[in-house]
Amino acid sequence: MSDFVPPAHNTASPFADMRGHHVAVRTPSLDEAKAFYVGLLDFRIVAEWAYGDESLAYLAPPTDDHFYVEVLGGGEPAPIEVRPYTDLGDSLKYRGYHHFCLNVTSVEATVETLRKRGVTIVTEPFVLEAISRKLAFFCDPFGNLIELAEVMS
Repeated sequence: MSDFVPPAHNTASPFADMRGHHVAVRTPSLDEAKAFYVGLLDFRIVAEWAYGDESLAYLAPPTDDHFYVEVLGGGEPAPIEVRPYTDLGDSLKYRGYHHFCLNVTSVEATVETLRKRGVTIVTEPFVLEAISRKLAFFCDPFGNLIELAEVMS
């Protein structure tokens, strides 16, 4: 799958060693998060550990060893209003963390498989010409948005 042609590396930057590694999501239950990410999305458990009264895990997509979702579960997370988004436009009203993205070969096929596994699709597949992508969005059980992206030829 091709992607954007990035600009030249800035090797003179004092931050030239930075690389993406993971995104973290806070949940009330690591077990419930694993049931979703591992049980429904086929993610793999890379590592699990305890921190105080919390249980944490790095979860990796089925064949990606370079991106993890770190799940922080347990303890007593402060309550927040969970926004069960019904469309993408509604989700854009709120500041802060919005979503993480997973590239896929076919958004349509992935959405169909998610539907068969009982996952609610928040935004049906659509093409965003400005970035030559077909996109769709769904949520985990805690209201965290996940984007699917397919590079258009």
